[in-house]
This record gives sequence, C-alpha cells and structure tokens, in this order.
Amino acid sequence: MAGEGVTKVVKRCDQAKESGKLGKDLSECELVHIPDAVYMLMRDTVLDICNLSANVLRRIPAKLATKFPNLTELHLSNNQLSSLPEELRHVAGLTLLDISHNHFEALPQVIYRLEALRKLRAEDNNIKEVNVTRLKAISSLTEVNFQENPLTDEVHHQLLEIRVINILVTPRDPELDTVD
Repeated sequence: MAGEGVTKVVKRCDQAKESGKLGKDLSECELVHIPDAVYMLMRDTVLDICNLSANVLRRIPAKLATKFPNLTELHLSNNQLSSLPEELRHVAGLTLLDISHNHFEALPQVIYRLEALRKLRAEDNNIKEVNVTRLKAISSLTEVNFQENPLTDEVHHQLLEIRVINILVTPRDPELDTVD
C-alpha cells in the first residue's frame, strides 16, 4: 500500500471513530490485507458497518470478527476473496453480508451460521453449489442474490422454490372495521 493509501486509511479510521461506521471508509484503498493499524486505531470504537469493498483482498483475517463483534453490515464486494473466516459466526448481529464480485466457488460454510443475517449479496462469483436446506434454515433471511453465478440446474431449481414473503398491511382500527 503506497504512502497515499496509508494516509487515506488513517484518515478514514479517524472519521469512523466519530460516526461508528467504517462505511465507505476503507473501500477503494487498494488494500491487499487489513493493516494492524486499523485494529489499533479503532480499538475503542463500536463499529456497526465495515466496508472493505473494491480492494484487492484475498482473505479476511479471523481477528476482524473478534475485534469488531458488533458489526451489522459487512461489505466485501469487488475483492479477490474465495473464503471467509469461521470466526465470522461470532458476529451475532450481522444482518447484511455482501460478498459479491469475488472468487467464491461455494457459499462459505460460516454463512449458514449467521443467525441474524437478513440480506446476502453473492452475485457474480463462481458459485455452483449451495446447501439450500441450510440456507432456508436461516429464519431471518429475507433477501439473497445469486445472480451471475454458474449454479447447477438442481440448485437453481431448489432456490426458485424458496418463497420468502414480506407482507405489509395497514393496522386495522377496530372502530372503523365495524362501520358499514
């Protein structure tokens, strides 16, 4: 990472301390790994959003999950990832995970252990196989994107059979319901 990149990371970490969001902050920093300085700079910060998109990361270190256990969103799109650390399961409140535009050939096993996960973006990878039964068992899951993946015909068919229904209705007013 060039000097300009280091300056950008430090500046963005300082901004994130104020907001609690490492949102857009570490995207497009040309990171090949997550520098230890990030963990040091953010040690007293409760982080809920981390965006590491559009870097050149090949792996996510296990300590990301242990250092930032309060994450609700983790954006890892547009990297060179093909796996995720098993320790990610300890991020109990993770509701959005974006692993799109990477090099995954299978859905990482840890994803099936993310009980709070609501949205999974996994489009444009090389995913062929998905354990559809385990995916359906994530009761909080409301949105999954597997577009632009070479899914097997069987997996594709099984995924199309999953019906997640979001129903929005106006609360009823008992007095108005009795009037004809």
